[in-house]
Amino acid sequence: MSEALFRLQRDIPVEQGYDLVVAGGGPAGVAAAVCAARLGIRVLLVEATGTMGGMGTSGLVTAFDPMANGERMLVGGLMKEIVETMYMRGYMSPGIDPNCWRKDFHKWSPFRVEGYKRVLDDIVVQAGVEVRFFTRLIDVHVDSGNRKVHGVVIHNIEGYRYISAKTFVDSTGDAVLADLCGATCREAGRDTQHIMPATLPSLFTNIDWEKKSAVVEQKGVEVRQAIQDGHFTQPDPFLVGMSKVGDNVGYLNGGHLFNLNALRVRDLTDGIMFGRKIAEEYLHFYRKYIPGCENLEHVTTASLIGVRESRRVVGEYELGIDDYTAKREFPDQIGVFNKFVDVHPYDCSEEAYRIHLEEKSKRYLLKPGEYFGIPYGVLVPRGWDNLWVAGRCASSDVLVHGSIRVQPACSMMGQAAGTAAAQSIRTGRPAYELDTEELVHTLREADAFLPQVRLSRSMTRQ
Repeated sequence: MSEALFRLQRDIPVEQGYDLVVAGGGPAGVAAAVCAARLGIRVLLVEATGTMGGMGTSGLVTAFDPMANGERMLVGGLMKEIVETMYMRGYMSPGIDPNCWRKDFHKWSPFRVEGYKRVLDDIVVQAGVEVRFFTRLIDVHVDSGNRKVHGVVIHNIEGYRYISAKTFVDSTGDAVLADLCGATCREAGRDTQHIMPATLPSLFTNIDWEKKSAVVEQKGVEVRQAIQDGHFTQPDPFLVGMSKVGDNVGYLNGGHLFNLNALRVRDLTDGIMFGRKIAEEYLHFYRKYIPGCENLEHVTTASLIGVRESRRVVGEYELGIDDYTAKREFPDQIGVFNKFVDVHPYDCSEEAYRIHLEEKSKRYLLKPGEYFGIPYGVLVPRGWDNLWVAGRCASSDVLVHGSIRVQPACSMMGQAAGTAAAQSIRTGRPAYELDTEELVHTLREADAFLPQVRLSRSMTRQ
């Protein structure tokens, strides 16, 4: 039986004068907005929650993924500025060594979530970005034939608004803007066999880190014992473990939400409820099985589900695992990175867990000193004039997505997208014909690490 339809027609206020609208205020969106505004254009940043930072704040993923390759820091630009500012203000985790992000190989950099929020607030205000929290993008005005966006419809407590602008960046993670425009996207579960599982992170307190330091949960001894004891509703052998983010505070990115389709509201609703149930089971697991956690208290679960995979656009270039394993560099690369391919097990079976460990430790692990390039074309939906994507919805295959979907890489992509939008406005050239040599020079001037010797005025295409 077909659904009944209701036609909605409204006359809504029109707002003009913006050069760039950025949808989504995660690491990619903040970088796009701030870096574009610093180049002198008027930017509106639209964010559905009440804070920027995305998974690092609302999602409680309170550790930045590896930013160095054992020899030097690969992630420069705004991301470097943010983490160094957080360190100077005392917002990184206690006792952390700055070499975690400046030099060390595959080291995470945990931080205090409220400090991250404050730094992002300050940075966008200083850059002159207009931010609207608690605001969702709900529709678009687009010239499909010429693949050009004219405006977007947003909604918040004040009602509907139509925002016209010259350029647009989709940093929603789920490619909401690009999909509404009609850009070609790949969807997990539709265009792939599996959906990478999500997670609902938590914060815990009352941890004796000195006692707990000897336990590495990822080895699975305690988890397997608990599974054998019938402790968990879901017998998942994979557990990242508790990370120190305060003197007695820990962050747990634990408990998979399998087969959750982040593009379905029913899945999101059921998933976050199940995630809270899992978090309580982990509370009792840690109290019973992990030394130093006998008096553990559960502070809160995140307000956002840690979605790893939903939509990815089909871009002018689709970064693939062959590029990663070949450590390929591109003349138009807008960032370099070296995190391992982090594709989580698709179910609770021992076989899925074994494959995950094998891929992590053997097949897709770059060596110290190595890196691969991220070309400009992954940010441009194929053929689009004034639309870019940045972050989790960038153009790549599933395996490379497992490396670049994390906060530092998203920030680099966002910085490039915002810089490209400003360049496009100034030069009149569309996203798909941008002078990438000029783009690279501008990014380098903003402290991005782009070591390629050969440059090109046109992007790399497949």
